Amino acid sequence: MAQMAEVDRLMIEEYGILLIQMMENAGRSLAELARRMLGGQLSDRHVVVLCGAGNNGGGGMVAARHLHNRGAAVHVVGAGISPAARLKEIPAHQWRILQTIGLIAEGDPGLARADLILDALIGYGLTGDPRGVVAEWVERANAAGCPILALDAPSGLDTTTGRPGSPCIRATATLTLALPKTGLLAPEARPFVGDLYLADIGVPPELYRRLGIEVGIVFNDDTIIRLA
Repeated sequence: MAQMAEVDRLMIEEYGILLIQMMENAGRSLAELARRMLGGQLSDRHVVVLCGAGNNGGGGMVAARHLHNRGAAVHVVGAGISPAARLKEIPAHQWRILQTIGLIAEGDPGLARADLILDALIGYGLTGDPRGVVAEWVERANAAGCPILALDAPSGLDTTTGRPGSPCIRATATLTLALPKTGLLAPEARPFVGDLYLADIGVPPELYRRLGIEVGIVFNDDTIIRLA
């Protein structure tokens, strides 16, 4: 987790690649993997996007916009997001876009009828178990009985140790970003991670070298690759 936080810091402070750019790349990749999971056809497919109030939620909001633009019937749930909630600048920007488009779900988003649920509730910075309304949406998503695609990590999973919290999303697939988090590869995490994919969010190889990481050209064939 500390290593990924340093990647984020260097991207912004040293390389001038802003959070909004990384978030756009993450969300677009999430939408693309969702399209592939739905057989390549988005027209009239029902997708529910569960968004938390942090940057992970912002990525889900971007994905919702791209899925809507490509013909999916999208309903966005803001877990813990309310007029009184103070979102950070970039997620707030994404939220305003969705409000303008009219994608924010009012009432029941129809989880049980969804063709796919996107989990963008909690990112890699989780400490402790999900709580409150976020925990409620984790439980509702797991009970819905339809495929779940998690962004970066299943909400509730400790990305360092691989320990699943209570509750924890049981994803059909997980799209992690930039670097695979060690916890995603732990044996106890596998039932919650599902199929594991890695997405390019624009990190230069020079940045990795500064951290002593030699990754090579990972995304030479695709911006989304299957890891496990």
